[in-house]
Amino acid sequence: MSWSSVDSVMHYSIGEFAALGRVSVRMLRHYDAIGLLVPASVDAHTGYRRYATEQLPLLIRIVELRDLGVGLDRITTLARSSEPDADLRTLLVERRAQLEASVADDRARLDRIERRLRHLNGETMSSVAYRRVEPVTVYAARTVAPGSGPEHVGPVVGPLVAQLDDALTAAGRPLIEPGIFWYEPADDHLTVSVSYIAEDHPTPGAGYDIIALPEVAEAATMIHLGELEAIGESWATLMEQVVADGYRIIGPTREVYLVADGHDPGPNWVTELQAPVARRRAGG
Repeated sequence: MSWSSVDSVMHYSIGEFAALGRVSVRMLRHYDAIGLLVPASVDAHTGYRRYATEQLPLLIRIVELRDLGVGLDRITTLARSSEPDADLRTLLVERRAQLEASVADDRARLDRIERRLRHLNGETMSSVAYRRVEPVTVYAARTVAPGSGPEHVGPVVGPLVAQLDDALTAAGRPLIEPGIFWYEPADDHLTVSVSYIAEDHPTPGAGYDIIALPEVAEAATMIHLGELEAIGESWATLMEQVVADGYRIIGPTREVYLVADGHDPGPNWVTELQAPVARRRAGG
């Protein structure tokens, strides 16, 4: 490259300045257009832009921050700051937190992909089976979640189970496994119910209800193995199979915790998913 000899100590042509900052000339023109990095001078006759040596640190900072994923609006604000060092420190701390959150989100997505691959290999669930579900009487408590999905249901389940445990213990009632959870959707919320099996002669008490869960003539069932973080994928697989087999879901779905040591889900948990179904009519 041939460097300009005119005012070479103090000024650079746009090409020279772009080369120093390792950016394109087109990008420098864009920075000029948005007022982020305006040339030190522009020839009135030729329109040639020239940049001062003192502008080079700003260009280097812009390039560094862009490489870190910082937006041009935020960089422009920083460039005009009366306290650039303090504001830069704040910006970098915020960007670090954003990147850490992004890494965590990506890690969670990778974990979901791995679980899904294990699902496809049959390692974490059984195949879908259709069978009758016997009626059962339970001691239950319920609450309302703001919507479906683990982000809405997860935060309410733990406190609800603890509430039911305390109520049954205070009433002198046993906690008979397996626990049965079921979900009833409405337009803008989801009713979540948790329960334990009741004795042959249930005893009323404060803080819980006695509910007779009816027989389900035909339910699509599947066994989910292990951590509950992956149970959404198991439900998705069950529902896909229900549709493929010509059924439709006709009532609240249930989760029956056949093997569940304590209240902290672990890799040895065994959960049966149950969805009441009926054959779809032609065109339905």
